[in-house]
Amino acid sequence: MKQVRIGVIGLGMGFSHAKSLASGAIAGAKLTAVCDINPAKQQAAAETLPADVKVWSDAEAMAASGEVDAVVIATPHYGHPQEAIRCLNKGLHVLIEKPAGVYTKQVRELNKVAADSGKVFSIMYNQRCNPLYKKLRELIAAGELGEIRRTNWIITNWYRSQSYYDSGGWRATWAGEGGGVLINQSPHQLDLWQWTTGMMPVRVRAFCAFGKYRNIEVEDDVTAYVEYENGATGVFITTTGEAPGTNRYEVNGDRGKIVIEDGKLTFWRLRVPEPEFNQTYKGGFGEPECWKCDVPVDPHHPQHNGILQNFTDAILKGTPLIAPGEEGIHGLTLSNAMHLSTWTDNWVELPLDEELYHSMLQERAANSVKRKPVQEIESVDMSSTFGSY
Repeated sequence: MKQVRIGVIGLGMGFSHAKSLASGAIAGAKLTAVCDINPAKQQAAAETLPADVKVWSDAEAMAASGEVDAVVIATPHYGHPQEAIRCLNKGLHVLIEKPAGVYTKQVRELNKVAADSGKVFSIMYNQRCNPLYKKLRELIAAGELGEIRRTNWIITNWYRSQSYYDSGGWRATWAGEGGGVLINQSPHQLDLWQWTTGMMPVRVRAFCAFGKYRNIEVEDDVTAYVEYENGATGVFITTTGEAPGTNRYEVNGDRGKIVIEDGKLTFWRLRVPEPEFNQTYKGGFGEPECWKCDVPVDPHHPQHNGILQNFTDAILKGTPLIAPGEEGIHGLTLSNAMHLSTWTDNWVELPLDEELYHSMLQERAANSVKRKPVQEIESVDMSSTFGSY
């Protein structure tokens, strides 16, 4: 194969991926088909994309057409595993938008199908291409921070007004999205939290507030505390109801701390590890000598195109994936655990009780109420809306 023929399923966020592929920005890839059940989006695609890109209304028919080798799936959250499984079973390579799904039980099934398929399976975790987080991961993996003792991420620059939520009846509902700020805005951070450190918690205690700032039924304010196997602890705070917001990620180890904030990576590096200083220092008050280092990072961030190119290269050249699709379950486990901890008002041990989570989610979805008819989504430019989530 010299070129990958790619189809895009779902023309909300997927429309921007389709335009990137159609523009020739992804070497070795060619957009040959797009699909959406919405006639207005089909028409927009036909008017905007090259004439040789076929527009479909039936994703299953497109997958079976023989006109695509791979697909990008950008449907609503609940549909990601279902569509991915169907396409993998058709012999197609698959790249799914985040999140991998809504609950880990369905994503675990997807991962098994993907593993058995022998096809390339990736997820659109484009923030793994961000040089800041790549550098942090490299420094931690190289032992520059020593043993991790604490992680803290406050990510509250997600401000969303009531009008945002009212733009579609499926928004911020258990039946439509399967959650709020954790499942819609924060999947990248939940992924990066464990990807950069290489650590998953062993237990979680979370406090989610549902409809605290807006007239919605899902969580819009979260404070979570986690514990790791090595004794380290972590805190994750997020909301869509604060202005101005903050995005600050701090990792502390026994050799110093690293902070990512305002587009900069700063390393407060101890001259000697803290345990060594503690064992040898006899002066009473005192602390290890510390150097503040502004760590240079590559200014180029390829964003979504970085994942699209990597996906294509993995198919054509066997290039290792930046974001293997199977790893989508990790961040989803964290958000599921935070919901479950709040619902049960208790600690949640990992591995997660997937059956309990699924049953409690289903109860909420069964009682979910749409604020507006889904048809009213048509009044919104979903390509721009989904672009920032």
